[in-house]
Amino acid sequence: MSRTPPIPELPEVELVLRRSGRARRFSLRVSRVDGRVALTIPRGASEREALAFARSQTEWLRKTLGAIPPAQAVRFGQGIPFEGRMLTLEPARLRSPKIDGARLLVPEDPARLGVRVETFFKHAARLRLHAASARYASEIGRDFAKITIRDTRSRWGSCSSTGALSYSWRLIMAPPEVLDYVAAHEVAHLEEMNHSPAFWRVVEALRPSFKTERAWLKREGSALHAIRFRD
Repeated sequence: MSRTPPIPELPEVELVLRRSGRARRFSLRVSRVDGRVALTIPRGASEREALAFARSQTEWLRKTLGAIPPAQAVRFGQGIPFEGRMLTLEPARLRSPKIDGARLLVPEDPARLGVRVETFFKHAARLRLHAASARYASEIGRDFAKITIRDTRSRWGSCSSTGALSYSWRLIMAPPEVLDYVAAHEVAHLEEMNHSPAFWRVVEALRPSFKTERAWLKREGSALHAIRFRD
């Protein structure tokens, strides 16, 4: 993996070149998290050819990048999603964050606002994801080894061959049914370590509405990643 010269028409775009022995043609992939553009190039093709292909896709890149939500820092007075509803961040004289109706009350120091909200969200995410994972694992008669909560960027969850589940804590900002879908998805891998039709049948048995919830995550998930809790 290497960086190529920038596209002249889009000099601000970070273009990463990835050579692949399996690729049969050039392809572009835009990260909806940080706007990075990955250019896959077949073995034997030159960087000049790769850049020419990228330039031919300038309008598509401009449109795709323009649809990515801009980064949003956490500030008092603004709204932030929690379990699918917007809460207004307000300073208060207390020791730890607390939900009060449509408000999320946070200790008054603005310098530690992001860290405190992130910690609050991580704790809530761990509780919700553990409960959901345990419920679905029980339904299929399987056990998971452990649960890890991270700020993953490339995926919302994963399941290892040892039965360890990992999730993005940002799921706590999504509607509860979306979080439940991701938990069901990863637990289904305890039964089928693939994305075969058999796997999706397990997911559907656990979450009959999974297609709607999966679509929400594809449509709205980048906005959750755009929220910045730390500088």
